[in-house]
Formats: sequence, structure tokens, C-alpha cells
Amino acid sequence: MSTTHIPPITEEDIANFLTNTPGFFERHAEVLASVQITSPHGHRAVSLQERQAEMLREKIKGLEHRIMDMVRNSNDNTAIAAKVHQWTSALLRVKDPFDLPEAVVSGIRTLFDVPQATVRVWTVAGPYIDADFTQGASEDARAFASSLTMPFCGPNLGFEPAGWLAQDAGGEPAQSLALLPLREGAIDSATPAFGLLVLGSPDPQRFDATMGTEFLSRIAELASAALVRLK
Repeated sequence: MSTTHIPPITEEDIANFLTNTPGFFERHAEVLASVQITSPHGHRAVSLQERQAEMLREKIKGLEHRIMDMVRNSNDNTAIAAKVHQWTSALLRVKDPFDLPEAVVSGIRTLFDVPQATVRVWTVAGPYIDADFTQGASEDARAFASSLTMPFCGPNLGFEPAGWLAQDAGGEPAQSLALLPLREGAIDSATPAFGLLVLGSPDPQRFDATMGTEFLSRIAELASAALVRLK
């Protein structure tokens, strides 16, 4: 005579039963009242209702932290937007295009707390051909700038533009860089770059490869709109 093997009831079976049978504890209220579990705070025995209340308080606390992070980020974004507005307004007030490159980099250093910044432009109009901001960009550097479809952020690996920073900053090497191509139109277009905005810092983590680049892309587009007057 064969016997039918009945698999043992698992905790998952019990959990599924209770989840799918909401009336169980209504019919067996004494079971609910007698359940005692260990609290993670002090390892004391508490009722199921008390543990649920603790879990709810923890969830509320987590939501409060998220709200505070959102408020903090909102305040940070508001401050950044105000600085971008101030920087853009200063660029619009520059009358002589020859003064634009210095206005771009000095504003970035001052308003955005960037220790080092410089810019190089090429294919400029006749009056600006011999200006300092047009010198030193090799064909390789120009091709590299045109190949960028978004700002590059990362460690200083000996890129040629890092040498421009060292030259303008008195020889102090940057440990991390942000390289922002300048071009007419959107930064991710196929239009060749007419310049490169270089940001640097002695802090290796300031311009990390994992950081978001949306803000830097906006900076590149605004700088491009200003510096295109040199072409």
C-alpha cells in the first residue's frame, strides 16, 4: 500500500496563507494578541502591534531624511541657478569680444569655486589670431575636443589641455580635470569644436569620472554662445 508524501509546510506557505487570508486574525484575535517578537531596539519581546508601530516610525524617519535631502538639493540647485544667472549676465555685459575668454574663466573660478580654469579657441577672426587664448592648441587637441560629445571628467592623465592649466596657474598641476568642448549648437552635435574650456583642481575627487555632466554641459553651451563672437 503506497503512501502519499505530503511536503512539509514552509514559512513561505504560512506567509502566503496569512497574506491571502486577511480575515484569519479577525477570527482568531487571541492569536494576534499572543504573538511576541523581538524588538531590534534592546532585544526585548514586544507585541506584533508594537513591532508594526516601530516599523512605521522607522519608515517615517526614512521618509523625513529623503525629504530633507530633497530640500537640501533644491536649495543647492537654486544657489547654482543664481550663480549661472550672475555669470551669464556678466558675459552679456562684455562689450569687447577680446575680453570674453578672461570673463568666462574668471567667472567660473570665482562663482563656482573652481581652483583652475582656462580656455583655448581656434578658427578665430583676424583681430584675435595672436591673442594668448588662441595659442598652444595642437591639431590633436583640436581633434580631441571635436570628438567629445559630452564633458570629460576624470583624473589628469597627461592630457595636453592640462598643460594649458599649468601654464596659466603658475605651474601647479591639476589632479582632476573637466574638459568642455565649445561648439556652435548643442554640445552633443557633430559640429566641430572651435575651442575647449578646461577646469582643474588639485583635489583628485573634484572632477570624478562618475559625476553627472548636465550642469557642465550647460556651462559649455553658455560659454560657446559667448565665445562664438571671436569666430
